[in-house]
Amino acid sequence: MRVWAACAVASLAALGLGRQSRPSWTFGPFLKPIDVNPVITPNPAVPWEAFATFNPAAVVKDGKVYVLYRAEDTSGTREIGGHTSRLGLAQSPDGLHFTRRAQPVLYPGDDAQRQNEWPGGVEDPRIVESDDGTYVLTYTQWNRDVPRLAVATSRDLITWTKHGPVFARAAGGKYLRTESKSGAILSRVQGKRIVATRLHGKYWMYFGVPDLRIATSDNLLDWTPLEDSTGQAIKVLSPRPGHFDSWLVEGGPPALLTDQGIVVLYNAGSLPSRTYSAGQALFDSRDPTKLRARADSAFIKPTETYERSGQYAAGTTFVEGLVWFEGRWFLYYGTADSRVGVAVWNPPK
Repeated sequence: MRVWAACAVASLAALGLGRQSRPSWTFGPFLKPIDVNPVITPNPAVPWEAFATFNPAAVVKDGKVYVLYRAEDTSGTREIGGHTSRLGLAQSPDGLHFTRRAQPVLYPGDDAQRQNEWPGGVEDPRIVESDDGTYVLTYTQWNRDVPRLAVATSRDLITWTKHGPVFARAAGGKYLRTESKSGAILSRVQGKRIVATRLHGKYWMYFGVPDLRIATSDNLLDWTPLEDSTGQAIKVLSPRPGHFDSWLVEGGPPALLTDQGIVVLYNAGSLPSRTYSAGQALFDSRDPTKLRARADSAFIKPTETYERSGQYAAGTTFVEGLVWFEGRWFLYYGTADSRVGVAVWNPPK
């Protein structure tokens, strides 16, 4: 651990966080342990994950950290979105060093979702638990026509049941032809678990790009976007000209209910560079649509070589997985659409 601590200090300086003042409600600072990053890289010897491994979800189970990561094969065209994606599963006793299963755990198959998932596959997962211990996974179905936010459930992280597009039954099906992705379900920290939590009798989910929108559910499977008087899904967070999030905002890991409000970690695209960093926003715990505060600067951004080398060379730190493990927060993110990185925050006792 001494090696990690020494490397972390250097990484903190690179992040530009240092001792600068930060809002009390924000998470961090997160440090990138140089000696282990990136923690998951493509394996040329395994066809289904030979091209890229990135954009991970994360959960703690049986005293270990499990990461579900998006893996791309070498089929199709050599451009973003031109390969077939599957989800692999890796586990770690310390959150830093991972071993992987030989086969993907979620993939496009000969099933009821084939028309939504082939040939592009399944992408960009986020994961929470329900109160009864069921794992609930939101992910993007990509048929190279319309990206659709979908949900799957599991009891063991290995065998998954697909439930299809989350908005299939909403508003007469009008959202089935509308791009949707990046579902961050409102949750609470319960021990080492990140558990989906109800407010006002309903579950809540932040989703979408280039603006963040919000939906509710009674069962974590069927979701309905909140709409304005014109029937449009309301925007709760939008890009800000002249800031690090000037191009787009997109949901990150599960939103967390804290004693100061709902903390939403979100991915942010910047113009003109088109780099991806990540920001934080605070919503009212009594009204999840009400934005109370927003950090002025990114809390993680591409500073390392592995975050700027790969199929998205402009630079990416795309956050999707966040777990509380052994007294620290572990943040898992995609780097340049090619690898998985980790950053760690050790909060004051």
